[in-house]
This record gives sequence, C-alpha cells and structure tokens, in this order.
Amino acid sequence: MSFIESIKEKAKKDKKLIILPESEDDRTYKAAEQVLKEGTANLVMIGESDKIAAKAKELGVNIDGVDTVDPKTSDKLQAYIDKLVELRSKKGMTEEKARETLLNDYPTFGIMMLKMGDADGLVSGACHSTADILRPALQILKTAPGAPMVSSFFVVDVPNCDLGANGIFMFADCALEQDPDSEKLAHIAAQTAESFKFFVDETPNVAMLSHSTYGSAKHALVDKVSEAVKIAHEKYPEVNIDGEMQLDAAIIESVGQSKAPGSKVAGHANVLVFPNIDAGNIGYKLVQRLAGADAFGPVLQGIVAPVNDLSRGCFAEDIAGVVALTAVQAQQAGK
Repeated sequence: MSFIESIKEKAKKDKKLIILPESEDDRTYKAAEQVLKEGTANLVMIGESDKIAAKAKELGVNIDGVDTVDPKTSDKLQAYIDKLVELRSKKGMTEEKARETLLNDYPTFGIMMLKMGDADGLVSGACHSTADILRPALQILKTAPGAPMVSSFFVVDVPNCDLGANGIFMFADCALEQDPDSEKLAHIAAQTAESFKFFVDETPNVAMLSHSTYGSAKHALVDKVSEAVKIAHEKYPEVNIDGEMQLDAAIIESVGQSKAPGSKVAGHANVLVFPNIDAGNIGYKLVQRLAGADAFGPVLQGIVAPVNDLSRGCFAEDIAGVVALTAVQAQQAGK
C-alpha cells in the first residue's frame, strides 16, 4: 500500500468536511469526483451553485453529494463579516471592506468557515498563490497553541526506492519560509519530525541539508545550518537530528559512513530540511519530475486548523491526496 493509500484509509474512518474554494478551476471538479468515489471526505465548494453544476456538467464529472456555499446568499455572511471586523479592526478592517473581501475572495470566505466551526479543513492553491492562502489563514486562524511558527512540508513518495522510509520522505520548508534563520530551521526540523511520525508512523531521522558535511566547507551559509543543528539538539534532544550534511551523505548509507561516521542520521534520513526555500522548492520538483515521485503539499504545520496549499502545477490526483491529508489532520485536531 502506498503512502497516500494508507492516508486515504485513515481518512475514511472518520470523514471530515473539507472546503474546496477554487470553484473556478477544472481540477477542483475532477478532484472532488475522485474524493467522493474514494469516500475520504465530505466536501463543500464555494461559489454559485448553478455555475458549479454547469461547470461539472461541462467537464462530464459527477459531484453529486458536494455541498455548495454561495457567499452572496449565505445566511452566515453577516456573522462572518462581524467576526472578521472584530479580528482585524485594529488593522483597519471595516464592515464594508470585510463584506467586499468575503464576497469576492473565496479562500478567505473558506477560512472564516473554519474559524466559525462550520468545516474541518481547507485545501486551496491550484489557482491562487501561497500568499493568497497563507495571509488570511495566519491573520484569522493564527498559530496553534504552543507552536512557535507555521511552516510547510511536502510528502514525497519515490517509486521503487528503498531509501528514506521505503521511498517516503518529507521535504521542508519548500513553500513558506523563504530564508529561515538558524532558530527557525531548528523549529522546522522539529515540526516536520513530529508530522513525519504522525503521518508515516515511523521514527523520523532528520538531516539538516547543506553543501557541506560536518564542516567540509566554510561559509556563512554552512554556519547557519550547523548552528540550527546545535539549537535543535538543545531544544529537541528527543528527535534524531543531525547535520550539516550533503544530500548524498543524508540518504546513502555508504556515503554517510564515509562523510559523517558515527551519525545516527547519515545514510538513513527520511526528513530533509533544506537551508532555504530555493533549495527546497527546486529539490522536491526535481524528484517529482525526474523520478516520477508523488509529491503532496505543501502541507502546513503549526496552524490552529488544517489549511493546506497546493502547487499551481498540481494535478487533480494531487488535490485529492491533499484533501485526504487534510482530513487526517482534522481527525488529529479534533482529539
């Protein structure tokens, strides 16, 4: 059973209501049809019901069973407006501006649905930027209690691969933190280790990646990663985190033994923490496109309710996979 199949099996056991706000994108409809067939979640799409029905018919997909919410006719619109003004009045939010935002920005309307307890999770990003999703999520939902920050990861499932956890890796942060400092890198490592343990149910081995292994190169970029490792060891001693190390030392046992002898992580890493968003974003897309890997995400961690982004180059199958991941996050959040 593949990673995403195991997640879908978990999602089926306690179905959650997941919002798909991007009713203007064809892939949303195809993904919704797949989710319904697989039974991994209940769905609500945001938009005018007649237009949604017409688009589904045009695409030849069956989305019977998907609820629709039209912000213009929703009986909860005023409550959402009032709450948004309450939350953002100090930042200049007025009732007029709140009304305009909620009527025209479907992802933000969906975030308000989560805030008010009217759904369990949200998946968006097929036709919106990460900033379009993250901004309202952080402004309205905030970070989870005890979470030092919000970061993201991709689950990368490489076919016919015995590295990592039988081909399964988490890559972080590939989408949110552009140039995290050492403190943030340490937090990202710990957050992603926790996510790996939850989703994959195996011990995380976290490699803090660099172009250097154990001081083989001297540069401020190397210092940033090595300092992050020190911070992680101090703050999260229970997590297997090591570095700085090069990618081959992290995942290939013979190379790890040569370059980082004695490391518990080298050669066995299944969580890869990249030094910045450039490296992470390029890295996951290389593996996805050249190795034919499945890449699910970016999945957000550290936020109070499950809100997950998508790559704008995603396929309908990717959306369906992230819906299942979001549903399982919602199950955990509800415990």
